[in-house]
Amino acid sequence: MQKVTINDVAEHAGVSKKTVSRVLNNEPNVSKATKEKVLEVFKELGYRPSAQARGLATNQSFLIGLVYDNPNKTYVSDVQTGALEICNENGYHLVIHPTDHEREDLLAELESLITDSRLDGVVLTPPFSDMADLLSMLQSRAIPYAKIGPTILDDETPSVISNDLEASYEMTRYLISLGHTKIGFIKGHPDHNVSNQRLAGYRRALEESQIQFNNDYVAQGYFTFTSGEECAKQLLSLPARPTAIFASNDYMAAGVIKVASQENIAVPQELSVAGFDNAPISRYLWPTLTTVKQPIKDMATDAARLLLDAINKRPLESSLVQLTDELIVRDSSAPLKST
Repeated sequence: MQKVTINDVAEHAGVSKKTVSRVLNNEPNVSKATKEKVLEVFKELGYRPSAQARGLATNQSFLIGLVYDNPNKTYVSDVQTGALEICNENGYHLVIHPTDHEREDLLAELESLITDSRLDGVVLTPPFSDMADLLSMLQSRAIPYAKIGPTILDDETPSVISNDLEASYEMTRYLISLGHTKIGFIKGHPDHNVSNQRLAGYRRALEESQIQFNNDYVAQGYFTFTSGEECAKQLLSLPARPTAIFASNDYMAAGVIKVASQENIAVPQELSVAGFDNAPISRYLWPTLTTVKQPIKDMATDAARLLLDAINKRPLESSLVQLTDELIVRDSSAPLKST
């Protein structure tokens, strides 16, 4: 079977080869009707553009990188799925690059990735999205990038955020509304600035409800199930133990529920537990977990879209997209039992 060429597409669509090329590269100066006609011919003829040929014509690789360091497999899967969705729609390929954000040679490693793979741009997840030296390196090399979940914002860099502080505030207010005043809090990884945002929301809710902040009720977690277990043991061994524990992600909250079960502390009758992220584990646990639904996949989709706009020098309506988290109440939380 003879391979379909760009000339075949142009002939069938009744347009010039240049117009087909503009549609392929998602350039703005093509009418909607013409673009739809060309795309329909792509489907009709089964045309698949060669990334190598496009790269030679435009001096692009049509590759973008996704850099992450996160122990939460669900988070990573959602980020990849969201970014791939936009890449597939626009004829780009996604280069997945997991790495350790504490590596001493991190900048050299990422420079090699960009050079060796000829990346057209990079999507950065936390904590990379707040690393000043990394951002400076990308800027010095004129490498377009988009940030997911940064806490340090500027007016120019494409960024997608959610309202972590507000969501943490709402969750804490919800627990207070159930009558809880002894609310433990498990912080996220200290290298992730979002951990501070979630702690700030917790503290704000306590302050507004005139509940004194007690540092003994705050434990340092690392976004892992094991750290959730360790923090739960610390909090539940206090003389005046919390009647509710709010963990900064669902895996740590799952660790809390395990420890409570081991110590014969009934959830939610004796201890309400809440998490953050709405990971699948939040629905598979028993009792099912009260949590905050964060639109991770949508954040990655928007970040990839903003990055491709920047790569192709398309005007941005706004360099900042903010999505909304959602409080989800399930079986792990209940009103405080009167004594």
